[in-house]
Amino acid sequence: MSSIIYPTTSFKATEQLILERGEGIYVYDNQGKKYLEGMAGLWCTSLGYGNEELISTVEEQMRKLTYSHMFGGKSHQVGMDLSDKLTEMVPVDDAKIFFGHSGSDANDSHIKMLRYYFNAIGKPEKRKIITRERAYHGVTVAAGSLTSLPVNLAHFDSPLEALGILRTDHPHYYHGAQNGETEAQFVDRITGNLEKMILAEGPDTIAAFIAEPITGASGVIVPPAGYYEKVQAILSKYDIFFWADEVITGFGRTGNDFGCTTMNIKPDMMSFAKQMSSAYFPISAAVIRGDMYEAMIEQSAATGVFGHGYTYSGHPVGCAVALKVMEIYQRDNIFAKAAKTGEYMQSKMAEFKDHPLVGDIRGAGMIGALELVANKDKGTPFATGAVGGNIMKTCQDNGLIVRAVAGSSAAFCPPLVTTEAQIDEMFEIFSKSLDETLDFAKQENLLVD
Repeated sequence: MSSIIYPTTSFKATEQLILERGEGIYVYDNQGKKYLEGMAGLWCTSLGYGNEELISTVEEQMRKLTYSHMFGGKSHQVGMDLSDKLTEMVPVDDAKIFFGHSGSDANDSHIKMLRYYFNAIGKPEKRKIITRERAYHGVTVAAGSLTSLPVNLAHFDSPLEALGILRTDHPHYYHGAQNGETEAQFVDRITGNLEKMILAEGPDTIAAFIAEPITGASGVIVPPAGYYEKVQAILSKYDIFFWADEVITGFGRTGNDFGCTTMNIKPDMMSFAKQMSSAYFPISAAVIRGDMYEAMIEQSAATGVFGHGYTYSGHPVGCAVALKVMEIYQRDNIFAKAAKTGEYMQSKMAEFKDHPLVGDIRGAGMIGALELVANKDKGTPFATGAVGGNIMKTCQDNGLIVRAVAGSSAAFCPPLVTTEAQIDEMFEIFSKSLDETLDFAKQENLLVD
């Protein structure tokens, strides 16, 4: 066993799969076994593995300018070009871009910029942030405090109160609805709870509301119709920013350019990473409205600098790769193609609706999840993660990589370049694995009446 401290891994279950190479939508382990990468790595390798254009871009940029920072007035053309391209694409007014290298640090940067901005306009008390139950927004101290998943909070003693983190209902009708409650009534109730929280805390103390348009690690939750419209009306009423975490949903994943487009959201702030570079180089972006940036100019001048930044902010190789990725997305109509393939993927997922283990099916475009339950009629979740772990391992044994999220939901997020024939291949393997997991659940007496 190596000396690595592994991320998001039980320290008693390390080094179970050693990957050696990738090609297209497939990866190969150190024994030569082939796997269909049904999760695009970690929701990120949108253009698949071994893309020669991106490899050449990395080599060319490394030969031209291996590294340059962006501190103290320094810049480089490829970074400015990428920021201009993103500004053209995003649905944020006069967008300004701060570069980092992970989704977590993009969300950290937003927390700091929110405080900097509200201090600049004379509202230092406006600093609380509303996140949702079952949210995932990263794992650093600040971004990890926005995350609500128990496994990411346990034992870390996150400074929730110090950071002013508030939590409201998650918009998951399948598990969150009360008896006899329609989707519309569910939306009215949980958005009503949001407004009550805002009034109880004081609107003048709340800076922003953060949400993934469609969630990832919390189970690929797609909120009911009307949810975001009601949320935005409440936020607008009380002058609270809508902060869209598009680390997973950005750049074609949901069948549109952004998850905000799919879910009819008009954001004030956006976070990007993952598909921004198709994971070929670590890079992220924290996007704010132009008026926020303008308000911070004099304050930064008074102190001499805007005192936030990373050694690798705007790394020229990362910027070059991301710029080439944007070019490929637009040149090859990747978003439109992914939307078409995504419709096919959602239809294939729907074919599992009568399977004894499948309780809920949800998703949009090229992201989805099948929730496995202990009682199909009642939607009873499994008491432990044993079934989720089994479907993940069984799929892997059969040559498919998926991920168990939110306990027992099997998540799918294949590269955007996946074909319909490869979608068929993915679900053929999954179907076999699901039947084997049903046998496991019966043998272990995990199904309940």
